[in-house]
Amino acid sequence: MIKESFCPEETYALGKSLGEAAKPGDVICLNGDLGVGKTVFTQGFADGLAITEPVNSPTFTIVQEYHDGRLPLYHFDVYRIGDISEMDEVGYEDYFFGEGVCLIEWSNLIEEILPDHMTSVTIEKDLQKGFDYRKITVEEI
Repeated sequence: MIKESFCPEETYALGKSLGEAAKPGDVICLNGDLGVGKTVFTQGFADGLAITEPVNSPTFTIVQEYHDGRLPLYHFDVYRIGDISEMDEVGYEDYFFGEGVCLIEWSNLIEEILPDHMTSVTIEKDLQKGFDYRKITVEEI
């Protein structure tokens, strides 16, 4: 599925709709350049899970946990990961194969440990279509 977003609110709304449909054990891989709206998408996704606490990018902690929604959300940001072994240190398998939902920013950096079944979300800019335009591609893998 390919969706076009012309403002942050539309990106948020798409994230929210995917969050509403999320099931235990889902792994969402979120990729795109810096500043494309990954955090806005994630905030919408969390809203779709009925998470009420503020959601921000866990850039310096690798994973941030949210437990106040209908399912736990494990929000990973692996942009600053130095070595794949750091994922072992945080116990990624417990998250990936648990009862919550994992949303992983920059998942392309840890491809070798991702589960076989996941949802890939790629957000891309196209400045020719406007500053706030985003092409969002959602694929089941």
